[in-house]
Amino acid sequence: QVQLVESGGGLVRAGGSLRLSCAASGIIFSINVMGWYRQAPGKQRELVASITSGGSTNYADSVKGRFTISRDNAKNTVYLQMNSLKPEDTAVYYCQVVAVPYHYWGQGTQVTVSS
Repeated sequence: QVQLVESGGGLVRAGGSLRLSCAASGIIFSINVMGWYRQAPGKQRELVASITSGGSTNYADSVKGRFTISRDNAKNTVYLQMNSLKPEDTAVYYCQVVAVPYHYWGQGTQVTVSS
C-alpha cells in the first residue's frame, strides 16, 4: 500500500520559516520526480517546487530565493524549506511523487502565514 506522509505545516508569522517533509513508502517503481504543490482557497492547485532523482530543481517564480526543495533518495523523502514566508503563501501544501507511470499525492498539510 502506497503512503505519502506529510508533516511540518502550521501557523507562522510573516517572515518566519517552516520545513515540510513528505515520506513515501510502498512504491514499487523507481521514483522519478518529487514535488510540492499548494492550493489556496478559491484558487487552483499550483506547482511550488519539484526535484528529479538526479537533483535538478524547478521553482515557481513566486517562491524563488525563499524556498528550497531537497530529497533523500535512500529514505524516499522530500523536504521543502520555506523561509521569509508571506501571507500569500497561505495554502494547503501537497506532496506529489511520480514513479512512472503513476502519480501519488499526499493528504495535504495546512500552512498559514499571519501578517
